[in-house]
Amino acid sequence: MAPSSVIVTIDKSSNISLVELNDSDTSVFLEKQKTASTKQFSWTLLLKAHKFLCFFPWIAMGFSKTLISVKKRIALADNGRDEVQYKERLIYRFIRVFLAISIIALFLEFIAYYQKWDLNFIHEFNPTNVMGLLHWSYMGWILFRAEYIAPSVMMLSQFCVVLFMIQSLDRFVLGIGCFWIKFKNIKPKIDGESYDIEDASSFPMVLVQIPMCNEREVYQQSIGSACQLDWPKDRILIQVLDDSSDELLQILIRNEVNSWREKGVNIIYRHRFIRTGYKAGNLHSAMSCDYVKDYEFVAILDADFQPNPDFLQLTVPHFKGKPDVGLVQARWSFVNKDENLLTRLQNINLCFHFEVEQQVNGHFLGFFGFNGTAGVWRIKALEESGGWLERTTVEDMDIAVRAHLNGWRFVYLNDVKVLCELPESYEAYKKQQHRWHSGPMQLFRLCLPAILKSKISKWKKANLIFLFFLLRKLILPFYSFTLFCVILPLTMFIPEAELPIWVICYVPVTMSILNILPAPKAFPFLMPYLLFENTMSVTKFNAMVSGLFQLGSAYEWVVTKKTGRSSESDLLAFAERESKSFSEDKIQRRLSESGLEMLGKLKEQEAPVEPKKKNRIYRKELALAFLLLTAATRSLLSAHGIHFYFLLFQGLSFLVVGLDLIGEQVA
Repeated sequence: MAPSSVIVTIDKSSNISLVELNDSDTSVFLEKQKTASTKQFSWTLLLKAHKFLCFFPWIAMGFSKTLISVKKRIALADNGRDEVQYKERLIYRFIRVFLAISIIALFLEFIAYYQKWDLNFIHEFNPTNVMGLLHWSYMGWILFRAEYIAPSVMMLSQFCVVLFMIQSLDRFVLGIGCFWIKFKNIKPKIDGESYDIEDASSFPMVLVQIPMCNEREVYQQSIGSACQLDWPKDRILIQVLDDSSDELLQILIRNEVNSWREKGVNIIYRHRFIRTGYKAGNLHSAMSCDYVKDYEFVAILDADFQPNPDFLQLTVPHFKGKPDVGLVQARWSFVNKDENLLTRLQNINLCFHFEVEQQVNGHFLGFFGFNGTAGVWRIKALEESGGWLERTTVEDMDIAVRAHLNGWRFVYLNDVKVLCELPESYEAYKKQQHRWHSGPMQLFRLCLPAILKSKISKWKKANLIFLFFLLRKLILPFYSFTLFCVILPLTMFIPEAELPIWVICYVPVTMSILNILPAPKAFPFLMPYLLFENTMSVTKFNAMVSGLFQLGSAYEWVVTKKTGRSSESDLLAFAERESKSFSEDKIQRRLSESGLEMLGKLKEQEAPVEPKKKNRIYRKELALAFLLLTAATRSLLSAHGIHFYFLLFQGLSFLVVGLDLIGEQVA
């Protein structure tokens, strides 16, 4: 038998196979296989080359569409409705003046560069080396900036760097605290036995409040989610607190409430004719009802929040056996976090806020800022703390601080999540952030005397004043804007005060990595997150200043626009749960008196035509974009390296935001 032969034998005589491979046949087979492999490799290279070549037309097409949309956006921009409508125009004027001076300085630097003059500094002034009046003026400018301007800039930059490091240390300590909680698996525990399911009287009386104002997109889903909470029907009351100005929408919401009441849900509809105090006024009015005294707890759910049916069963038991607990706060979960780049970056920020800040402060201090929704309050804690006040635009933080000063303790549940949605447009997000950063400064001015006079410990007073308010609400937006948007571009024209690399690169990147750890899937967006946070610093700084000094827009309340995305899956689930008997009732209800009333209303007046949505131009961000790009050009002349790349990408980030290209794009 040949050594290259292979015989395969099977026991049954009817199934015997013999395969013989000779040396000659084997070589032919290998040659064919080699030829096929070569052809396969060639085709693979051709396909990859084709994909690579197709990438350039795709990039060109996308760039062309972007330029066309930007051109139309600029042509249709309504300058009268720019963000400069806020009365704090001082910052915008400062940026414009700074930009004009930078452009003039850059022009002079170009001349000096091509004349091969020293761009950075002069060790000794030698008049014999002067080549004309322009050269003499330039050397005089270098000596003047080194002698008089650079020391002041260095002092301001060092001050901001110290604040930056203190705030970074605070973030690092919070991260260590969160790691400790995770490592030890520390979670809030429920004292005693749970409520007896068979005995409804063992459940406490709970009031559920849904404040809303012109929430056409989400009112049905928010009411439906609240009505499906798993709690004894005779131990719960749902208040729909409607502040809508649209009369047709009021009728729709009232009909939705009536439909759930017909199904046996204990729910009422309340509407205020005079909308004073915004959300705080709405909640204060609802708490003044006589029947509220029969309830022990109140759960607050904003219009776009949809809790799971077991929300009350997971939160209310944490009050049992803990008479000093005044608030149980749940975590937010976002259904549209992957909708666009803006929502992804928001998700990173809020994941750090809930996973780290709220959880650490709740465990170690028993205090954190109430998030305004997805929380359950002990009504006694609200009443003893003065109830809802209309003095600021952050009524949730206001009541939390006053409750803390009265000795009430808070519990945060990181595992209990309530579904909601994030703002998808930059305009909505910008207005939300303005309210969130101006309100705390209003509150700080009002609460400081009460904090100093309160009976809480000195450590808690120091935490409230220095950490909760000053460091996280005032210092953070101040140094972010001043250091990275003012001092850094300024030092490009005053190289004597140049910032070290670790300030603009190593520490910010490290802090960004720390912030992004609670949302590990967002790591590919690390650099966009770092740039976007610096971009938002101008809005947060502007809001902080307006709130601290009570400027024009400090008390402006704009309801965050909802899209209703958080309810799409819930609508399908809700439709499946609907029974046939309720379907017949719904048909009859459409012919009821309320339905006829709505139909008559529709005939009497046309529905108000909402203004068309459009993307806007933000001049303040655009001015900062050109300022940073100008500084980047100056940095390129001096071959600064990392300074140049940071200024370049930060300037492009401001440009993208200024042209409103980051969030929802309206065709």
